[in-house]
Amino acid sequence: MVSPTRRRETVQQVRREMPQVSERRACQVIGQPRGTQRYASKLPNKDKRVVQRMLELVRRRPRFGYRRIGALLRQEDEFAKINVKHVYRLWRQEGLKVPQTQRKTRRLGSSDQGVVRRRAEHVNHVWCYDFVKDQTLDGRPLKFLPIEDEYTRECLALEVARSITAADVIQVLQYLFEVRGAPQFIRSDNGPEFIAHAIKKYLAESGVETLYIEPGSPWQNAYIESFNSRFRDELLNCELFTSVQEATVISSDYRSDYNHQRPHSSLGYRTPAELAASVAGPPVGLRPAGYVLPAAQQPIEHEEPTLITTGT
Repeated sequence: MVSPTRRRETVQQVRREMPQVSERRACQVIGQPRGTQRYASKLPNKDKRVVQRMLELVRRRPRFGYRRIGALLRQEDEFAKINVKHVYRLWRQEGLKVPQTQRKTRRLGSSDQGVVRRRAEHVNHVWCYDFVKDQTLDGRPLKFLPIEDEYTRECLALEVARSITAADVIQVLQYLFEVRGAPQFIRSDNGPEFIAHAIKKYLAESGVETLYIEPGSPWQNAYIESFNSRFRDELLNCELFTSVQEATVISSDYRSDYNHQRPHSSLGYRTPAELAASVAGPPVGLRPAGYVLPAAQQPIEHEEPTLITTGT
């Protein structure tokens, strides 16, 4: 209870639960001046509307901080001119807060395959993929396969099944190569599905080079690890899945929202789709075989059917 608003709410709660306690006594115990307790907010009408909309967004996206909530507000015409200081003042006034975790610094290591030494320079230069695991309400496993373009941060695919094999991974990649074009490189860890001979053979035949990070060094595949963290924090930790079909629909909605609605801080609070629409493709000499123009010239269909069949 460090703000007047929180203390005001506490006084009101005490009086509701203990009707025999007077307002004067409750304020004295809690340390709230009676004048502050009786103060009526005189927010301008425009601020009341901003607060109302901000709280609606916070209820929908409880893991977003004030900067990203402000970016969502500025996407709407009514609040297009609101600045981050204004949002922060109202955020503090409402007592909103998102707990932050302290991140530890990792050393680069000696690998040449990590994101620091081998960065994406244009669309379809480097893709990355990994697995994320969860379970349905009955305790049976769920396995998600996200694939991301490291340059635009677009989530190109987000497949889900009880199990995903190397053959399933090839099926998803084959579809993406036909729709979007093959990348020059694809980055992954050393999981058995990614180092399988079938995967290596298919990528070699498609003209795609593999970037395998060092074992036990997930920070070298930082972009997909960042996506996995957001995916788990914003969806998997908030939803209970009763079936694979339900997980498929909800994760598909999340992918569409991630690409088209969710502001990305490292992209200047633009969405991945906005960045993809604003950048040109790589120089002709750098385009891999089968390359197609990015979303600005040839949009990707974002509601494609699930390609992986459900296993048992």
